[in-house]
Amino acid sequence: MPKLRFSISMSLDGFIAGPNQSVQNPLGEGGEQLHEWALELEAWRKAHGREGGVVNASTEVMEGSLKNIGATMMGRNMFGGEGPWGDDPWEGWWGDDPPFHTPVYVLTSHAREPLAKEGGTTFFFVTEGIESAYEQAREAAGGKDVHLAGGANVAQQYLKARLIDEMMIHLVPVLLGDGERLFDNLAGDTVELESTSAVEAPGVTHTTYRVVK
Repeated sequence: MPKLRFSISMSLDGFIAGPNQSVQNPLGEGGEQLHEWALELEAWRKAHGREGGVVNASTEVMEGSLKNIGATMMGRNMFGGEGPWGDDPWEGWWGDDPPFHTPVYVLTSHAREPLAKEGGTTFFFVTEGIESAYEQAREAAGGKDVHLAGGANVAQQYLKARLIDEMMIHLVPVLLGDGERLFDNLAGDTVELESTSAVEAPGVTHTTYRVVK
């Protein structure tokens, strides 16, 4: 049965981005440290149209996270920017050939026409909430899984709604001290997780959980 899969890199003190995020520094101060383990991988570089890279214990994890994905969802901030789009809207962080190669559903409060990019990625902008975005993504996925890419606010909404099936946390041994915390805003919502695997790799531990419905 198709799943909704969520994966993200997180610091030991629970942050997925550092403080003072901006257009110039989208991951905040120190946030780039959370992704160094991935950026050096051959599997990551290949998916982004780059050559070279290393093969280590993270390779199988990375390759597995990319398999059987038919559609992707993300929040507006992860696409890029905030507020109304304006007359000449920015096309986000992801460049001309984004790495998704699937339909991507962006949760936003501001309507916008779909944005087609190279490599099979089209961004669709959903203003009707998380359930509508998921319904559209599942239909587009055609029986494959849907990947929830983040960020924290969107992940919290899907956790509260009990819609996530599998969650993978790439736990990085750094302390950011401040920034965007993944598991904020869940007070009063009991989210039960079952650990299913843990893989130690250079600079990161990959932990996977089933979300108990």
